[in-house]
Amino acid sequence: MLGNTFGRLFRITSCGESYGDAMMIILDGMPAGIRITDADVQKDLDRRRPGTSPLDSPRQETDQVKIVSGMLEGCTTGAPLGMIIYNVDRHQIHVDQYRQKKDLHRPGHAELTYYVKYGDSFDWCGAGRASGRETVGRVAAGAVAKLLLARESIEVVGYVKELYGIKSRPMPFDQIKANLLKTKISCPDLEAAQKMIEATLKVKEEGDTVGGIIEVIARGVPAGLGEPAYDKISATIAHGLMSIPAVKGIEFGAGFELARMKGSQANDIPYVENGKIKFRTNHAGGVLGGITNGDDLVLRVVVKPTSTISIPQETINMVKMENTKLAAITRRDPTICGRAVVVCEAVVAICIVDHLMMARGYEAVQKLDKPFKI
Repeated sequence: MLGNTFGRLFRITSCGESYGDAMMIILDGMPAGIRITDADVQKDLDRRRPGTSPLDSPRQETDQVKIVSGMLEGCTTGAPLGMIIYNVDRHQIHVDQYRQKKDLHRPGHAELTYYVKYGDSFDWCGAGRASGRETVGRVAAGAVAKLLLARESIEVVGYVKELYGIKSRPMPFDQIKANLLKTKISCPDLEAAQKMIEATLKVKEEGDTVGGIIEVIARGVPAGLGEPAYDKISATIAHGLMSIPAVKGIEFGAGFELARMKGSQANDIPYVENGKIKFRTNHAGGVLGGITNGDDLVLRVVVKPTSTISIPQETINMVKMENTKLAAITRRDPTICGRAVVVCEAVVAICIVDHLMMARGYEAVQKLDKPFKI
C-alpha cells in the first residue's frame, strides 16, 4: 500500500488499522529543542475521541498517546518524533460481526474498491486503513504542528459551520474560539448547535446519519507561503483535507459563490494602512496565485453523512457476484462532523508548518530584500 506519507519538509507517515493493535505516527522534520509532553498532544486527541456523547460512536477508545522517540529530557532532539496510540476497544464480538459480512459491500464504504485493488487479502475488519480511525495519527501530528505555529503567533481554529442544513451564524474569530468547546457538536453558535444536536439525535433514532460543513480559519499566517505551480499552499491543503475519510469537497474564501459574482465583486481590493497592505474583503480566502497574502486563511470542507446506518440497504456479494441486502452490523457515529473538526485543524496546521519551512529555507538562500510588508 502506497500513499501513507504526507508533506515535503515537515512530513508525517502513519500506520495502523481500525482493529489493529495500535495507530502509529512518525513526524520527520521536527526541529530540535522544542519542549513537548504527551499531555500537549492529548488535548486534541480528547477532542476527537469517540464514545463521549450520543452524537458519536459508542466505541470506547481511550486514545492515550505515548511519545516514543525523538525526545531527550523533555525536548525534541531533531530525530523523527514517534507517537503511538493503542486500540483498546476491539473485542472479538465486533471482529466476528465484520467477518460474517466481509464478502458484502457496505454502501458508501471502501470494501468494493479495496477488494478490487488488494484482492482476498484486503482488510475487511472495520474498514482497515479506510476507517476514520486512521485520523487519530493526523490529530497527534497536528497537535505538534500547532505548538510550532504558536511560536509564530499563528492560530488554526475549525468549527461546524453547517449540519444537516442547519447553519451557524457568522461570528467573530475570538467568539468562535471562546464557544467552540462548549458543545459536543463543535459549533460556536450555541443556539444553532442545540438545533444541530436535536436534529442529529432524531435522525439517529431513525437509524440514519447526517453530514455537514466544517470551516477552518488560520489567523496570523504570514504572506509568502506557497510554492507555485504544483505546491501552491491551497493545493497542498486541499490534498491533505481531501484525503480525510468522508471529506467530499473543499472551497477557499468565497469558494463556489464566486461562480455567481462579477469580477468587480469577486476581487479583493487592497489598501495601505499604517505602512502595511490590507484587503477590504477576503473572497480569495487568504491565497493569491497559490501564495498566502497575509489575510486570514479561510476554507471549508464538506463532510458526508456517516456511511454506516441501521437501515437495511440493497448491496452485492462481491465474491459470489450476487445481489443481496445488508443491515447494520456494527457501531457508528450519527454524525462525524463534531469529531472531524480537530482532524481538519490538524491537517491545515501540518500544511502551514511544512510551507513555513519551505519558505524560510528558500528565503535564506535567495536573500531578497522585501519591497514592502503585508
